[in-house]
Amino acid sequence: MGLHPDRLFPADERTRLIAREIHQRTTDLPLVSPHGHVDPRLMSENRPFPDPARLFVVPDHYLTRMLFSQGATPGELGVPSAEGEPSEVDGRTIWRRFAEHYHLFRGTPSKLWLDHTFAEVFGIYKELGADTADEFYDHLSARLAEPAYRPRALFDRFNIEVLATTESPIDSLEPHAALAALPAAGGRRWGGKGGKVVTTFRPDNLVEPDWPGWRDRVAKLGEITGEDTTAFDGFLAALRARRQDFIAAGATCSDHGNRTAMALDDPKLAAEIFQKALAGDLEGEEHRLFPALMLVEFARMSVEDGLVMQLHPGSERNHNQWLYEGWGRDVGGDIPAATEYTRSIKPLLDAFGNHPRFRIVLYTLDETVFSREIAPLAGGYSAVFAGAPWWFLDSPEGMRRFRETVHETAGFYNTAGFVDDTRAFCSIPARHDVARRIDASYLARLVAEHRMTEDEAAEVAVDLAYNLPRRIYGLDRHPSPGPTVPPRSTSPQPE
Repeated sequence: MGLHPDRLFPADERTRLIAREIHQRTTDLPLVSPHGHVDPRLMSENRPFPDPARLFVVPDHYLTRMLFSQGATPGELGVPSAEGEPSEVDGRTIWRRFAEHYHLFRGTPSKLWLDHTFAEVFGIYKELGADTADEFYDHLSARLAEPAYRPRALFDRFNIEVLATTESPIDSLEPHAALAALPAAGGRRWGGKGGKVVTTFRPDNLVEPDWPGWRDRVAKLGEITGEDTTAFDGFLAALRARRQDFIAAGATCSDHGNRTAMALDDPKLAAEIFQKALAGDLEGEEHRLFPALMLVEFARMSVEDGLVMQLHPGSERNHNQWLYEGWGRDVGGDIPAATEYTRSIKPLLDAFGNHPRFRIVLYTLDETVFSREIAPLAGGYSAVFAGAPWWFLDSPEGMRRFRETVHETAGFYNTAGFVDDTRAFCSIPARHDVARRIDASYLARLVAEHRMTEDEAAEVAVDLAYNLPRRIYGLDRHPSPGPTVPPRSTSPQPE
């Protein structure tokens, strides 16, 4: 079983030929991954990957949540429990259970990514199932033992130019320091062929007072920076200091996963709520006000230090209470919620929406706001860009709908390019391939309808895949030779 060369292209033959040609212009472009969650220790330590189950199944909540929905327990899939209770430890057993249920993923993005990874990265051209589970497991295990399948070797093979990880202000940046200490390529931060691994500043666990352990984390921030975080001014100073540490580690962005897009510009109120939170005296909606107030404070910091803000609200975290209590955060229990942007974010945009030193990328899990709110905001403020569809929307149909609903109002150049948003390192090429094919298909339709020329479409495809994410996420601050649009192929062209 091989990957069909025309997968995801239009069914109409004439448009498919155009999509094929446009996609050909992007296939050799470097991968730019400005928003993701790969553990930086993967690169700094460069150890062999674990067994196939712990590489592909256990940490990937795209996969585990589907199996949970069909009655599998997290323990059966090797997911560590919150209380240290026993879970399955035998990788082959976990893999067999996954393989037996692989049919559940038919037609899903997860199967697209996995089939691409199995074939293109590991050289397996068969269908995974109960009867091939052990064959897959043995083949993958053998490959993972080879030096060519160590993380840094794959980083080079994948042609990654930038890989952004995500850390909290109280996380250690030592893995990034270790990478920076490695021999450089072309005068740049480590990356084999000249790529680099950078960090991203994500302060969510310090701005949500109802998140268990908040006061301890605030105290730890003070210890790390030497600032007095028992006072609001000291808290802000400590965050500013850590942002400088992150910038020194290559950061060009901050990342904010607030529950809503609400923003409030009232430093005095922020200080009052901060002191009440430290005292444990917050009441009612005050828990929700503090992240909104801090969102504007972080925008103020971005004007000062140049970090590009990313905002992705709308996730009802840990909705599955049974899953959260038994296995903790970030194991597949989050659910999208309706989100409002136009009124909620106006105080932030009143202050900084047209500031030349400010830039914010808006994501959403609520498709209804793409055309109604995000596209008009991106088309109406110089600082605002529409972020790629992510998580529940990072599917072929979700990407198509995004282009259709955003492009008419915001055009292509008020969108920020693709982000893979993944913890699954080996799936990065597959995810970028899907996005490039979907964009080629959408552009091909515009060409077929005589709304743009094929040369224009080729330039846009390169911009969406490479130039826009470099520019909008601030990655063009790092030198890069940059690609040129590859020449057209000599294959017959449709009339």
